[in-house]
Amino acid sequence: MVSRSARHTAMDLLAYREHSRQQLADKLAQRGFASDEIESTLQLLQADNLLNDERFAESYLHQRMRKGFGPLRIRHELSEKGISDEIIRLQMEGQAESWSELMQQQREKKFGPLIPQDYREKMKQARFLQNRGFSPESVMRLFR
Repeated sequence: MVSRSARHTAMDLLAYREHSRQQLADKLAQRGFASDEIESTLQLLQADNLLNDERFAESYLHQRMRKGFGPLRIRHELSEKGISDEIIRLQMEGQAESWSELMQQQREKKFGPLIPQDYREKMKQARFLQNRGFSPESVMRLFR
């Protein structure tokens, strides 16, 4: 039997924002709930569609894209949050056309509209974009 307190705690966390299954399990464990109680709570929440890793991944992806992060960084962050490679792949596929546009917007926002001719400045901008999570290949295509 699932205690009402584990479910209430989970519901309170989900009311604030979407969580992945792993995140919610970790937070409930931090609050001292037993692992079997956590597992049954999570199963019930998933059965009621209140906990959904696909929905979390979609929400997280759009949130991070709005903040200007690229596919490599977002993929890594989702993986750290316990999202399966399959769910990540499906969510990322739908955004394929958006990445180069997003990268260009981030470069222009930080450095202005002109592509630099100076090698050092190009490398500075390339490092910035790679740190945001864009692949080295896509960054180099941008500067060609």
